[in-house]
Amino acid sequence: MKRDIERERPMKKWIVIPVLITAWILCLPYPSEAQRIYRIGVLLADDWFAPAFDGFKKKMEELGYREGKNLKYGLYNANWDRNLLTEMAARLSQDKPDVIVASSATAAAALATGTRGADIPVVFLSVADPLRFAKSYASSGNNFTGISTSSINLTEKRIELLKELVPKIKRAITLHNSRGPNYETNLHATREAGKRLGLDLAEVTVSSSDELIQRATSLLTQKMGEAVIFPPDPIVTATQKTIYPHVIRERLPSVAASVGNVHAGALATYAADYFALGQQGAMLVNKILKGSRPVDLPIEQPLKLNLVINIKTAKGIGLRIPKEILLRTDEIVE
Repeated sequence: MKRDIERERPMKKWIVIPVLITAWILCLPYPSEAQRIYRIGVLLADDWFAPAFDGFKKKMEELGYREGKNLKYGLYNANWDRNLLTEMAARLSQDKPDVIVASSATAAAALATGTRGADIPVVFLSVADPLRFAKSYASSGNNFTGISTSSINLTEKRIELLKELVPKIKRAITLHNSRGPNYETNLHATREAGKRLGLDLAEVTVSSSDELIQRATSLLTQKMGEAVIFPPDPIVTATQKTIYPHVIRERLPSVAASVGNVHAGALATYAADYFALGQQGAMLVNKILKGSRPVDLPIEQPLKLNLVINIKTAKGIGLRIPKEILLRTDEIVE
């Protein structure tokens, strides 16, 4: 009996080894899965939104997507050319990538038309008014999802900030672009915030960046108001090299809708950072590449908001920033 048991032991070892090998083989990825290269189309309205794409790329790499290995980008930049933006949106739709990433409301608007009927997932990285493209924040009801900048919702916070910086202010100039993507919602939010905070508003409306530059010397002056409230609109970015120096010469404090605006010369903002928004958008794209549908992904708010002050601009207009504001500032531009 003892000899029989000893004969069985080697046989059990030879049975176990093939089983382990088989289990190991089954755990390996299929060749098609290992070699899958995802294609992501990217539509930028302008270089202004490049930080959002930079944040997006960095986060995608952290999530395991390597450009040239399992990920390929198709990048299109319209440089504020609306006709070119429309053409690029149509081209991206024809390319049929796995996902299209839109930098902003302007790019998203072009894609809303360009991808109609194509059922290509679109993720926007920085849109002030997402309800232009979605039924609700809970569900878009279509092929869109993304990250809201919350710029419209933060209108009152920025006006509160302006009143903190200039406590005696009674009247401010509000700029509006009648052809801008956020015109009506921004106009309504600004008027309501002005009423609640007891601030008189001098509304200045233009329809193009050229018109704003031509009329700046008569519209953005101390005769019109004691400060300027800039909207979340491409017209601000397109004219910033001219408008911000003019406003500083007029010694007018200004609040703007993005961190980049303050780096360019506006006095202050309370807003999301584009780079961080891009990283947040990458998380949504990752979910889509793993099988989620845009319609099932709620539109997200920014994870972090930043109070940013431009000290150089403050000195240029002769304004002293209270110490209590500086202590809670997230970034100081010098």
